[in-house]
Amino acid sequence: MRNPTIASTDYTMQPPLPSGELLEHETAVSTQGRRPAPAFKPYDPTQALSIPDIGALIPDHHVARVVDQLVEAFPDEVLTACYPGGGRPPFHPKLMLKVILYAYSQKVYSCRGIATMLHEDLPAIWLAAMQKPDFRTINHFRSVRMGAVIDQLFEFTVLELHRQGFVEFENYFLDGTKMEADANKYSFVFRKAVTGREAKLKIRIQETLQEIQEIAKAEGLELGQLAEEPAAAELASIANQLEDQMDILTDLIAEEEIVENRKGLRKRHSLLKKKVKLIRENFIPRQETYAEQLAVCGERNSFSKTDPDATFMRMKEDHMKNGQLKPGYNIQMATENQFVLFYTIHQRPGDARCLIPHLEELQASALPMPKTIVADAGYGSEENYLYLIGDEKEPLAGFLIPYGTYLKEQTKKFKNNEWNAKNWTYEEADDRFICPNGRRVVFKKYQEKKNASGFVQSYRIYECEDCTGCPLKESCTKAKGNRQVHWNPVYEELKMKAKEALECEDRKLVYARRKIEVETGFGDIKGNLAFRRFHLRGLQKVHIEFGLIAMAHNFRKVAGFLRSLSEKANFKKTGREQPIGYSLPVFNLGGLFGQPLFVFSDLAVQTANDRVIEFLVVHRFNNSDDRHDKAHRCKHDQQWNAYQEKRKYE
Repeated sequence: MRNPTIASTDYTMQPPLPSGELLEHETAVSTQGRRPAPAFKPYDPTQALSIPDIGALIPDHHVARVVDQLVEAFPDEVLTACYPGGGRPPFHPKLMLKVILYAYSQKVYSCRGIATMLHEDLPAIWLAAMQKPDFRTINHFRSVRMGAVIDQLFEFTVLELHRQGFVEFENYFLDGTKMEADANKYSFVFRKAVTGREAKLKIRIQETLQEIQEIAKAEGLELGQLAEEPAAAELASIANQLEDQMDILTDLIAEEEIVENRKGLRKRHSLLKKKVKLIRENFIPRQETYAEQLAVCGERNSFSKTDPDATFMRMKEDHMKNGQLKPGYNIQMATENQFVLFYTIHQRPGDARCLIPHLEELQASALPMPKTIVADAGYGSEENYLYLIGDEKEPLAGFLIPYGTYLKEQTKKFKNNEWNAKNWTYEEADDRFICPNGRRVVFKKYQEKKNASGFVQSYRIYECEDCTGCPLKESCTKAKGNRQVHWNPVYEELKMKAKEALECEDRKLVYARRKIEVETGFGDIKGNLAFRRFHLRGLQKVHIEFGLIAMAHNFRKVAGFLRSLSEKANFKKTGREQPIGYSLPVFNLGGLFGQPLFVFSDLAVQTANDRVIEFLVVHRFNNSDDRHDKAHRCKHDQQWNAYQEKRKYE
């Protein structure tokens, strides 16, 4: 539909009516109380347009602008290194990278969806210079070409953010999250099941080989000494010898004329045939399958047949509420000022064993080593503490990482638990503890334990001299013998250092930022960008895809910052009131939660005329009856009321 109204510079008027319809129009107007006919702005979609530059239609602070500027800053030799040269000229790698990064920032992850954007989305058309790569070309560039350069591109982006002052590598907020793989959730293979079936197969092979030995003895064959656990090659050799004997029996059957003798030969032939078939069609294929599955598992306990690099993990998104395992990857991501600094992809679900590989990859990259590693209690193991401390002369980095029982030790229940050896009296001169009943718990022996990663922990074992007849034994220990205390002096010393760092007033505020730093990054990626599942398969391709989504997240943050600057500049230019909100650490709920809490509690409102500034400061909760928030204004109430009345009419 069209509305070909005649527009002038001063007003918009309706087209003149034919003379025959003029009277009817005046009558209709008179019956309606001379209400004017509705007038609309000109609208004609068939009108030809002449747009010299479609980039003029894109705002300066749009995320497409950020993508264009940062990708253009990438060194050309990095992107062109993955092209061998020759043949038909391909699309420029910067064009492809811009389109993919912009698509990821707009929650479009499929290659067909990205190809559709090149026909419909204006910023995508502008970034591609109106070129339209096919979806296969897009997918090949993302899956194959990007594999060799994704790390260099991501590191270059982070260094550019560092150069522009967005990040400082002062505090390195690290956390992990599990993300589903592009795999069928019922395609599981568990190590325990494979080893169980393999053990049963070995037993059956031994039983069958004993039967074959008896048959060979009756046939006059010399099979030699068979191994207890024969490999596939040895089983194939046995099958070949049995087949040679079958050929001999076949010739004898053809030459034999007596029916009874022929039946006996056929029976012997059939028995050998069954054993050969069992070896070739059952034992050997199953042996090879189990060996291959265990090789794919490696150090893991499971994998997916659809994506063999994915490990089955328990996800937080459990709609069935049954703790169902799903194939996925463990993403270790670090942020500062909510920008992604670095990331690694891991195949094990636990976070503790991912810290050292993550930091080793960080050291091998072009990024600087941060001053302080900030993480939650899931990383507070003895092995990780020792790695971070490193050489006493040159520690790897400072850390703010609580151990597993840090918060529990702050509770009154823990401090008053008389059965806990940490609350007992320790006599250092005699190297012994005194239990609640006054009996001595003396040193007995050393003991070493090796964890799943191969790290060896040393324990000092203390044992009570005699718990016989102790009235407190039932509450103190469930052991039949005397009460024992397993004490790890190295780990206890490391925990004391971690506790001292966490209880420092300045560092408390740094650790409190952890929950609003890296958790916000995960929330933006999983929530706002709806990226909860990978779309590519394989560890290398998953690494590529998360690098793309991490860069898209950073570009969105930069675009948001530029947008806020644009709004502030517009505010200064026009003089229109515009609330500007920001957050500061205001109060500490240490008695309630055990750590400080950051809240968005300051609101600064400025005007160009009277420069009224109003700060709303939330007071610390106390035991008084007045628990309402109190507002302290920098100017008199009369000025504030006048300012509020002024805002109502705008």
